[in-house]
Amino acid sequence: MTPRSLSLALLAASTAASAQTPPSAEHAELPRVALSEAVRRAVSQNPTARVADGEVRRADALIEESRAAWLPTVSANATYLRLDHDRVLNGNVISAADQLAMNLTVSVPIAAPQRWAQWSHTRDNAATARAGAVEARWQVASATARAWLTVLAQHRGLEVLQRSRDTARAHQDFAHARFAGGLGGRVDEVRAAQVVAQTEAQLSASRSALTRSREALGVLVAADGPADVDEASVVTPPPAEDDALGSVLAQRPDLRTARARVDAAERVLRDNWVDYLPSLVGVFQPFYQTPPTLTQPLTGWQAQLVLSVPLYDGGLRYGAARERRALADEARATFEGAARQARADVRAAFEAIRRADEALTSARSSSALATETLTLTQTAYRAGAGTNIEVIDAERSARDAESAVVVAEDAARQARLDALLAAGRLP
Repeated sequence: MTPRSLSLALLAASTAASAQTPPSAEHAELPRVALSEAVRRAVSQNPTARVADGEVRRADALIEESRAAWLPTVSANATYLRLDHDRVLNGNVISAADQLAMNLTVSVPIAAPQRWAQWSHTRDNAATARAGAVEARWQVASATARAWLTVLAQHRGLEVLQRSRDTARAHQDFAHARFAGGLGGRVDEVRAAQVVAQTEAQLSASRSALTRSREALGVLVAADGPADVDEASVVTPPPAEDDALGSVLAQRPDLRTARARVDAAERVLRDNWVDYLPSLVGVFQPFYQTPPTLTQPLTGWQAQLVLSVPLYDGGLRYGAARERRALADEARATFEGAARQARADVRAAFEAIRRADEALTSARSSSALATETLTLTQTAYRAGAGTNIEVIDAERSARDAESAVVVAEDAARQARLDALLAAGRLP
């Protein structure tokens, strides 16, 4: 076989090898989950979301506890007394050796303004807890979506490295064949083998990172093991920028939670006057006493009206009022800052989408040019018009350009996810 025919045969073999694209999935048996399904499973099964739901149930229970403070209470009491002997005075038993006393106490808060206010405040706290649960699910959804996109990006990066590895192997085979045929030097073969080894090391690191990301995704979606992504799934398009800016205060769960805290703090502040009101409690107590005594008949009842007027408490109410005012000011400041930050997040997210799309277009153009350069360089090398170093540089440039496309694609997807989250929409 002539050197010319040998070069053509090796060119065809290396071209066919570089055209092969091995699958990126290292573990095809892993369960694959779409982005929307991953978010749904996370917000319903993730421990963080479940704990937030538990806080809502706890807040509802606290409402029942505070409501009980202004509802009637009924208690039954019984007392048995044993003396060493009857107490006798002038031949009359004034205290028997065995005594049994029983009574039933009914306490009815007739006017309890402080307790009524506390019940109202507890209901506000429950509303805040519900808003906090929605915010917790939103944060879990955000973390899950980002983990899902990370796995997808690592799949793409792994595909690039696999293609680069196959191209490097084809070049190594060609260099070895040239050296074996007496057409090239040993240094060309060694350089090509070095590129293959470097790419294999990068592949191993990429597979390790993919494994960790799959495990992280599995934890978020409450799976018993790692989870993989359904690569056909896409990120939901964000709303229009004007729509997102106009509805961000109503849509963002964190802003709704901050607004609920403001409402609760302001209600507590407005109810300061309740601390100065009197309270009135009615008590009714039927009783049974055996044996009856001179002062206690066999049966009877008594009723009381207890009026309590707070006159002086050492300044407790004034201190509580100042504390409530400070908490209300803090809640308002927090909400205002969060609202400004949310609007800034929306504007920045949509600008990031535009810039990411521009970068992606440039990266794809650069990758196409780098691939064409690699093809031309390989052709020239096999025809004897180029050097081995030029081929290696072209391979490295093509791999870097493809990796830049992967990074740009991930940045574009992340920018759209950021826009969704900034607008308060789940992916």
